[in-house]
Amino acid sequence: MFAITQQNPGGPETLTWEKVPDPTPSANEVIIEIAASAVNRADVLQREGHYPPPPGGSDIIGLECSGTIQSVGAALTLDRIGERVTALLAGGGYATRVAVPIGQVMSVPEGVDLVTAGALPEVACTVWSNLVHVAKLREGEVILIHGGASGIGTMGIQVARALGAQVAVTAGSQRKLDACAALGADILINYNEQDFVEVIKDETGGRGADVILDNMGAKYLMRNIDALNRNGRQVTIGLQGGVKAELDMSALMAKNVGVFGTSMRRRPDNEKATICREVEKHVWPWIEAGVVKPVVDRVMPMPEAGAAQSLLESGDVIGKIALATP
Repeated sequence: MFAITQQNPGGPETLTWEKVPDPTPSANEVIIEIAASAVNRADVLQREGHYPPPPGGSDIIGLECSGTIQSVGAALTLDRIGERVTALLAGGGYATRVAVPIGQVMSVPEGVDLVTAGALPEVACTVWSNLVHVAKLREGEVILIHGGASGIGTMGIQVARALGAQVAVTAGSQRKLDACAALGADILINYNEQDFVEVIKDETGGRGADVILDNMGAKYLMRNIDALNRNGRQVTIGLQGGVKAELDMSALMAKNVGVFGTSMRRRPDNEKATICREVEKHVWPWIEAGVVKPVVDRVMPMPEAGAAQSLLESGDVIGKIALATP
């Protein structure tokens, strides 16, 4: 098969497309002939040497894919061969084939083309697990999503609305805020021009957000806590603003708030399988009904993964960049 490989950590130019050995499935894995994958911030971190794969995982970059089941492991039946699927991966997506546990394989939502489906698993599973399992977002609550125009953000806006929440977002340009508004965001905050703490309090009568979905980490930690309502929950899923910050515990205790940090990639396979089944049950019907729409900024050839990552880093992307195999 062919895959994006990398000899040493570095910039986008270190990513090359070359022939590599085919994967072999374990007893409960399937081999997917990949149609598409997608670019995630975690992919950039792995390229730079900051986010290695979990033990036993593929060192090929890529956390999701879509395609066709080509073969199955010894413990599985043959009736799924030829099925069009999408899958959540611990690695290996930037390739023409990948081995993946059967529990992390999902159907393709009706009405979604196979390439677009390659950009769904990571955002859908991340958003569902964090909004529902961790934050326990409830109807009528206010959620603030940082990076509203990102892949996670565009999915998060729509899922939060489907759950009955009021959605606030931050983004760095009016173009991105307009895109968020079109997806259902109610409160639009330009972080280059406005203080999100002040705006969210003004818009909620001084209460603040009930839930914050955070991609910044250290940089926003104490400001997020200030922006939370009493009994609020902050869920950090990214560290674009650093990994270490000083935490004032009294601020947490005064509001009775919770601070959570999660990572999809390092969850045990059984947890991922549970999330995938719930996403198929709850999120896919919303997509099929048009309540939630995949947001793909553009499709690029997989051999151009380095250029695609550079584009993501530039900040000039709304939603996801899909990578189609040749």
